[in-house]
Amino acid sequence: MKNILFGILLLAVTFSAQAQTNKNKNAKYTTEVNGNCDLCKKRIENAAFSVTGVKSAVWDIDSHQLSLILNEEKTSLMDVKKALAKVGHDTDDVKATNESYTNLHSCCQYERK
Repeated sequence: MKNILFGILLLAVTFSAQAQTNKNKNAKYTTEVNGNCDLCKKRIENAAFSVTGVKSAVWDIDSHQLSLILNEEKTSLMDVKKALAKVGHDTDDVKATNESYTNLHSCCQYERK
């Protein structure tokens, strides 16, 4: 009887430990995104949140840094950068097309590198 109880206890601890390791697949990232103003901030954050798996997205106007928390089982940083470029904002790895950049409001058109 002791062996059966010990086996059940061991099995429960194993499943509990395994569930905890699979639970935390979120990762934090910071990346540069070009923009100028509050309109840019809203557009950048909305574009980031449009990507499935983005848990948090906050863009700082002064530093041009986008802080992200991503579920890495559902998306990647590159997926977010592609979404940002699609709405007209350059990142370090992915550049917006000329067409999407020129569609930005005039106050949002930053100096391109």
